[in-house]
Order: sequence, then C-alpha cells, then structure tokens
Amino acid sequence: MPRKRRIWHPEVFNHVVMRGNNRQPIFNNERDFFEFYRILHNTYEKYPFTLSAYCIMTNHYHLLIQSPEVPLSTIMRIINWRYSNYYKKRYSYSGHLYENRYFSDLVSTPFSMLRVSRYIHRNPINTKTPMVNKLELYPYSSYTLYKMDKPPTYPFINIDPLLNCLQYPTLQSRNDYIQFCETTEDELPNEILNEE
Repeated sequence: MPRKRRIWHPEVFNHVVMRGNNRQPIFNNERDFFEFYRILHNTYEKYPFTLSAYCIMTNHYHLLIQSPEVPLSTIMRIINWRYSNYYKKRYSYSGHLYENRYFSDLVSTPFSMLRVSRYIHRNPINTKTPMVNKLELYPYSSYTLYKMDKPPTYPFINIDPLLNCLQYPTLQSRNDYIQFCETTEDELPNEILNEE
C-alpha cells in the first residue's frame, strides 16, 4: 500500500513528532542535543524555516514548524538523515534509529497553535515521572523563551507567530499564555477549553 502523500501549505505551521525506534532514547547527553541544534541550524541555512515551539525529549522530539520555501518533507528528510548518520557513527549503531516516518499535523488556527504549543511545552512534566518540576527548568525546550522573555539563540526560532495568536478573551497576553501552559488540563477553566 503506497504511503499517504504529505500535504504542504507554506503559510501554515505543522506539529511534527519523531520517535526513536521502539521508543528507545535517541538523545543520550548534552552533546547529542547540541548536535541536533547544529543540524537544525545547518538545514535552516539551506532551506529557511521557522520554529515557534519545540521540545527535544530523550526518545522523541516535537517541532511546531513552518516551511515557507520548500515542502516540509524536504527539511525533515535532511534533519532526520543527518541526525541518524551522526548517531550511528557516534554510537556504532546499526539498524533503524526512528520508529516510523515523522508524524505531521497541520496547525491551521490561532487557538490550535496555542493548544499544540502548550502540549509541546508540557512534555517534560507530563511523563510518568516528571523530568522537571517547572517547565522553564527543562533546557531543551522553547518554553524558557516565553516564560523568561529571552531572545532566541538560533535564527530559525521565532516566538512572534505564537504570541500573535493571543487574541482570545481568556488568552490575550504572554502571562495568560504562561498560565495556560502551567495549568493542568483538569484545572483549565471551561471558557478556555471551549475557546475554539
């Protein structure tokens, strides 16, 4: 059965998820995370893209990404191929590094941008055993840029598209967004859950 063709909309963000094969770790230490950032940067220099939210976990990663110039599949192919080559060489690893093709879902409305980014940013505390007790303490996520109002380290990271989505009665400011991310699902007010 042929693979389903990817849909690319240059102006729309996508939620991308890539998992390690059998959910095994694919990021073991700081050097691996740094190499992934380096690969993102090198790919960006060839094919510009925008990340508005991301979280790199030990066995998978999430990107909220927009690819305005080339199909997203081109960018993801380069990123995953380069990181796989790096990992296999560094750890003498053979076989498939990734579980499947990357998951990708269009994020086409302002509120879905906010909801998906919240999901991405909550990854480190939504694990069976939370990796941190505060979202901003997880070092491989874009959340700190929102919470601490820090400038992005890399040119491919741009938080403005997400902040521009703050147009709802209950989510109008950066502080509202921080509260939205830091509140558990069952503690969210009904007006936010029914926003869209």
